[in-house]
Amino acid sequence: MSRRPLVLLPPDLDVRETRRGPLGLLVTQRPYTSRILEAGGLPLVMPPVDDDGLDQLVALADALVLPGGGFDIAPHHYGEEQLPTCGELKPERTDLEWGLLVRAERKGIPVLGVCGGMQLMNVVRGGALFQDIPSQAPSHLVHSQEGSKRLPCHVVDIIADTQLAGLVGPGPLPVNSTHHQGVKRLGVSLRASATATDGLIEGLEDPSKDFFVGVQWHPESMDEEPHRAIYRALIDACR
Repeated sequence: MSRRPLVLLPPDLDVRETRRGPLGLLVTQRPYTSRILEAGGLPLVMPPVDDDGLDQLVALADALVLPGGGFDIAPHHYGEEQLPTCGELKPERTDLEWGLLVRAERKGIPVLGVCGGMQLMNVVRGGALFQDIPSQAPSHLVHSQEGSKRLPCHVVDIIADTQLAGLVGPGPLPVNSTHHQGVKRLGVSLRASATATDGLIEGLEDPSKDFFVGVQWHPESMDEEPHRAIYRALIDACR
């Protein structure tokens, strides 16, 4: 049996109130693990660990997926004061994923960022975010849909001659949309690979890397072939 690529997947850090008091949980949405497994990878859902633990985990890993989550990145990371419309912050999770991303880049393994994960990729590279799209960049589009993520919300235009275009085709591509923040300024060495019809950046990549790809939507929650192709390409890049 051939070895399956090991994909690090940091979880959401949650707290559930129980009759015995608050209980800390590590929560992972199964569509992420299902799509990694389907593509031929082996997901490793990891707890928060210290720097030595991060070093060891990334040393073992063949790829990193930065998933989305219901929280925002603290604006001080991109040199801004926090606005009232900024959402909940989870510093522990941001710090965990930041440490993983820095190490993954140093090692040179493939990285896929999804929704908030794409935003983190941008911020770590020195880029900036809209803290709240409705108040800072009002649009005719709905970027935070109601209902199932299995259904599309709007389309994105895929930019020609990008790695993403090679994976999903020329577009326009129907996508889901569950975010209230977005890329305002691209980080160092990053280029846009997809945009919404209102101009918001919906995909980014580093063309100097074999696989350093971020998408603002959730391809693991959609069944159409272009979305599945993104995870297959991640696992192919490991090999």
